[in-house]
Amino acid sequence: MDQLFDVSLFAAALRMVAPILLAALGGAICARVGLFNVGLEGLILIGAFSAILGNYLTGSIAVAILFAMGFSLLFSLLLAYMSINLQANVIIVGIALNFLAAGLTTFALRAIFNVKGAYYDKDMKGLPKLDIPVLKDIPWLGDVLSGQSILVYAAIVIVIVLQFYLFRTVSGFRLLAAGENPVASRSLGLNVKKIQYAAVLISGALCGLAGAQLSLGNVTMFTEGMTNGRGFIALVATMLGQSNPIGVAGASMLFGFMEALSYRLQNFSVPSNITAMLPFVVTIIAMIFFKSSGYKNEAKKSSGSSR
Repeated sequence: MDQLFDVSLFAAALRMVAPILLAALGGAICARVGLFNVGLEGLILIGAFSAILGNYLTGSIAVAILFAMGFSLLFSLLLAYMSINLQANVIIVGIALNFLAAGLTTFALRAIFNVKGAYYDKDMKGLPKLDIPVLKDIPWLGDVLSGQSILVYAAIVIVIVLQFYLFRTVSGFRLLAAGENPVASRSLGLNVKKIQYAAVLISGALCGLAGAQLSLGNVTMFTEGMTNGRGFIALVATMLGQSNPIGVAGASMLFGFMEALSYRLQNFSVPSNITAMLPFVVTIIAMIFFKSSGYKNEAKKSSGSSR
């Protein structure tokens, strides 16, 4: 048991949490303005590929992160335009974008890198690991929290910033109002469409960061469909956290830990086809036992707002 639940497992769990958490925060922002963003999976995948592309073209980690954010943001414009301007069903649009992202990245992988399945360059550098002074010297805690990539720490900071922004600022209350009651918001002079566009674009940028962490932080490569359902797990984290940043972070930590545990169990001769199911089984169980009436009411509001 000590070999299973050692310090490296918790350090890996924190690393696994980051992509799910960043995407889930993007989903939470969209949910707050009445848009149920099912396209998180596709947005993360675009971000993961764009990060590798930016790194390949420039050799710069900073540019790679900007590539990931920029291309995911542009991709999210499709979701915003079709669901807000054209009034298309936001769930159908999100599913379509997931398929588009999968096909587009597969095509680009072959067209740009001339490879099939995966692209890997042994000379490509991933996200740098940061050692935090003082903290790194604390037994156990330093081994878990220190030495993570910059995007892991960014995810933690974004949770705090969003929590403060949504519930402590005027513009945050306006964003919440646009999702809670768009008709009343319009009567007060708020531009609901503009607020929804801003939320979708922020969601796209966050998913870009999630993709960058996935392809340059967790590993240093891109493989077809490497998101492997993380976008949908992030969507469930959004639901369980009821679109509250702190709640979303808690749900994301659960799923990130189970993903890290599934990889660790493979070292104990547990068949990989069983361990691969673990995060998704936990996702289903979580939805069954923790889905509250509060979320049901939120889902109804989101559905009404999108119409």
